[in-house]
Amino acid sequence: MSGMLAGYAGLLALVLVNAVLAYSQYLVLRAGVFSLATAGIASLGAYAAAILAVRWQVPGALALIAAGGVGLIAGVVLSLPLARLRGVFQAIATLAFVQIVLSLALYAEPLTGGAMGFNAIPRLVDLPGVAATFAIVLFVVIAVSRSRIGRAFDTIRQDETVAVSLGIAVVEWHRLAFALSGLIAGLGGGLMACRNYSLVPEDFGFPLLMAVLTQVVLGGRIAVAGPLVGAAVLTLLPEVARPLADYRMAVNGALLVLVAVCWPHGIVDTVAFHLRDRALRVREAVRP
Repeated sequence: MSGMLAGYAGLLALVLVNAVLAYSQYLVLRAGVFSLATAGIASLGAYAAAILAVRWQVPGALALIAAGGVGLIAGVVLSLPLARLRGVFQAIATLAFVQIVLSLALYAEPLTGGAMGFNAIPRLVDLPGVAATFAIVLFVVIAVSRSRIGRAFDTIRQDETVAVSLGIAVVEWHRLAFALSGLIAGLGGGLMACRNYSLVPEDFGFPLLMAVLTQVVLGGRIAVAGPLVGAAVLTLLPEVARPLADYRMAVNGALLVLVAVCWPHGIVDTVAFHLRDRALRVREAVRP
């Protein structure tokens, strides 16, 4: 059993790292924020962790904390101008942010290695470290979902006008969503740096942006388990169907369209709705 687990340790760690990044996207979407900044903030966290690990020999745990801190600061700074935007304007502005970060990573060659990449990063985090970081992120997301923060996020997402009429300060809650999302994206980027031996700016471009968005839409945008299920499906699918591995982006795009048309609530949310509806019918049937 332990030998079989060791054989799949790398794949399992990849699922958990992708799930951490998906939870960053999940939090902003749950609050009604159409931010696509996760890839850019993950890039900042990854390079911060890599630079600390290589040039100052910082231990993996401290590098991850620093990556999370960089992500938190980036999320807060980004929220100052963008929390007042809505919809497509927020999406375009955050896309521009990602492009700016990638350009900085490309041209700040003395610091990031530029197009040649930041290489010789020691592997500082193995599966137990990834699992522990994922568990912390999951605990935070569950705590947020069950608190007044989660209820405020849900109200804002469902109807912002009603939220304002109830006295909810929408801009402030959106800023909190940006900050929490940035913290988790920075941690996800730090995990990537501490597990990969090299970083290049392309690691955080459009493919990563599409991947985290697809994972949340596929898994579900309301249930906490949604991003984990989405990350597991999209990470394992190319492994199960190896001929599709070279077409990962095409598969992600096709799944995104398919789910949006057939299962608009995602896998977990659709199953939860179905089970709830079935339980209500059974209750009505047995009622005298």
